[in-house]
Amino acid sequence: MLKLSKLATIALFSTLAINQVYAQEKPAAVVNGVVIPQARVSMHVKAAASQGKMDTPELRLAIKDELINREIMAQEAIKQGFDKQPETISQFELAKQTVLVNAFLQDYLKNHPISEDAIKQEYENIKQTTGSKEYNSRHILVKDEAEAKSIAAQLKKGGKFEDLAKKHSLDQGSRDKGGSLGWALPGNFTPTFAEALVNLKKGGVSAPVKSDAGWHLIKQEDVRDFKFPVYREVKANIMQRLQQQAIQKAIVDMRAKAKIE
Repeated sequence: MLKLSKLATIALFSTLAINQVYAQEKPAAVVNGVVIPQARVSMHVKAAASQGKMDTPELRLAIKDELINREIMAQEAIKQGFDKQPETISQFELAKQTVLVNAFLQDYLKNHPISEDAIKQEYENIKQTTGSKEYNSRHILVKDEAEAKSIAAQLKKGGKFEDLAKKHSLDQGSRDKGGSLGWALPGNFTPTFAEALVNLKKGGVSAPVKSDAGWHLIKQEDVRDFKFPVYREVKANIMQRLQQQAIQKAIVDMRAKAKIE
């Protein structure tokens, strides 16, 4: 009896083990013999969760149904020969490349983490170069210096800056607002524009200033103190910026080693 009990116990545990493995490997669905793994459902659930959705049985069922529908349509597309069409093959290659690129980027960032010290140092650098003032300004953008000087002469004769901006400025974003650029830090502008702006007095108008966009007449409306955000408010953005810089450097290094014809 004792031997039989041991054998029964062994058989029972063996059955449980087999059932556990089966439960772990049981697919989400099988469509015409094609397996849809649970991992694929979990991947979509994770993506949905990253967008604020709750992981619920209803969500998983909806995702499972969608994956089944997609598999049915994909199988039908293959029956109709779409997978052999040149355009589809090109899209396959592009999708494969996108997946590989994303995998490379995730692995690179995982193995090249941005340190807390690097983020803090970048924070201090940005804080130092940003300055402590922001300016409310207007501008008139024209294509050449002669036109800028002509408008400057009109301003000296009493012409209203806002009216002349509406009439002459090439900047579509600010022209209808009388050239208003609102409140902004000098660093948001090109160096020549920023230098002219910060050297103006309140209400003052610059001489014609050249930039890549053309020629500007700049009016300083007002200036106020700028309170730079505290570290915790911008840490994530700074880390993302440093990650992008690191990735760009890696790309440059790889291009230097690649044979490009």
